[in-house]
Amino acid sequence: MKAAWYSAFGPADSVLTIGELDTPHPQAGEVLVKLCYSGANPSDAKARAGSRPGVTKPPFDKVIPHSDGSGIIEAVGTGVDPSRIGEHVWIWNGQWQRAFGTAADYIALPAEQAVPLPADMTMETGATLGIPGLTAAHCAFAHGSLKGKTVLISGGAGAVGNLAVQLAKWDGAFVIATTSQHNQERVKQAGADVVLAYDAVDLKDQILTAAPDGIDYAIEVEFGVNAPLLAEVMKANAQIVTYGSALNMAPTLPFGSFLFKAIKIDIALIYILDLENRRNAIERLHKAHADGVLKSDIHAIFDLSDIASAHSTIEAGKRSGAVLIRL
Repeated sequence: MKAAWYSAFGPADSVLTIGELDTPHPQAGEVLVKLCYSGANPSDAKARAGSRPGVTKPPFDKVIPHSDGSGIIEAVGTGVDPSRIGEHVWIWNGQWQRAFGTAADYIALPAEQAVPLPADMTMETGATLGIPGLTAAHCAFAHGSLKGKTVLISGGAGAVGNLAVQLAKWDGAFVIATTSQHNQERVKQAGADVVLAYDAVDLKDQILTAAPDGIDYAIEVEFGVNAPLLAEVMKANAQIVTYGSALNMAPTLPFGSFLFKAIKIDIALIYILDLENRRNAIERLHKAHADGVLKSDIHAIFDLSDIASAHSTIEAGKRSGAVLIRL
């Protein structure tokens, strides 16, 4: 099979190799998926670059990157219903703690990690659901319905944030989202009731003007940077679910403000989500899509031979949707 892989950390155009590898065989409990699309995410680019503290070399001799993807089951291992052959699926955790991910013609992985693709869902959309979709759905619904709540979503134009805006609005929330100036219209189209510039000097006042009683629930992409703001705009007993803090990985909390409002902080990492919450997130994604309100924007689609450009696009930021590899 054709695949992309790396054996050392470094720039995408230096360490990513395109070539032929043996097609894997499904083991007991596994399925073999012929991939149509591979989803590339920031975590994939960071892993390839070796930007994680204390990690000096890849965990395997060859790493085929990417955890997300979509395709068609071509074979099954023992213990898997043969009727799944021919099934269209989307994939989660393709390369999580495994050597070979989805940037290849084929992937063999545990059967439960190949989710049946709804009949009305495209392969492109399916390839965006593993990390962005599940993160958005879990962050939105981990603590029950958002109906009637005022929800603050930071990074409303990002792959996760944009889906979270759609899901929260679908569930009946009043949605306030922050984003850059040039993405405000796109976030409004996703369903946000109020869209604010994340770098406005009076952002706190703008939020409290839109929500005089404060915020019930926040979905946060930059917790370290925004913790002081959240301390001021959240209601008492409010809930924050955060899935990122890239700009400040060692935040200092205004603990007194959090304490005397009893603000709850939930840190979400989709790779290690328990099965019950994962099933709930999958169900919500499929239901929202069936209701016609879930739209995964695609920023760019690259051929496998140009995977380095896909990674460079992710690292450059300022995307307006997901980055996919066409197999």
